[in-house]
Amino acid sequence: MANFLIVEARFYDEFNDLLIAGARTALEDAGHSAEVLRVPGALEIPGAISLAAEDARYDGFVALGVVIRGETYHFEIVAGESARGIMALTMDGIAIGNGILTVENDAQARVRADPAQKDKGGEAARAAIALLELADRFGA
Repeated sequence: MANFLIVEARFYDEFNDLLIAGARTALEDAGHSAEVLRVPGALEIPGAISLAAEDARYDGFVALGVVIRGETYHFEIVAGESARGIMALTMDGIAIGNGILTVENDAQARVRADPAQKDKGGEAARAAIALLELADRFGA
């Protein structure tokens, strides 16, 4: 059994609750445990994971949040930089499933977050599990 830290950017409560439900179900179904850590926004997720990765209690991480396109360039910065930060940590050998939704509107977020529909929280958790299994396989 592994212990995962779900790091969520709590901004859209309804969508985040759905993402967390999907992630928790996927982790529990695979026999793993999880804790949740909330950060202010998606840009803070990579930093929080980097700090928490030093804690031996966590074997892997699930990044969750929702970024909805607005009228300014801010969407591109948040979406791109949060993904870049997570990818950099993953390349350093940290098992992270990226479930940060980057969508155009609330309707897209709802479909992707809902465990009964696209279940992106569950997908991110399963990706983190898969990466952790690869790390074990290759002795990382």
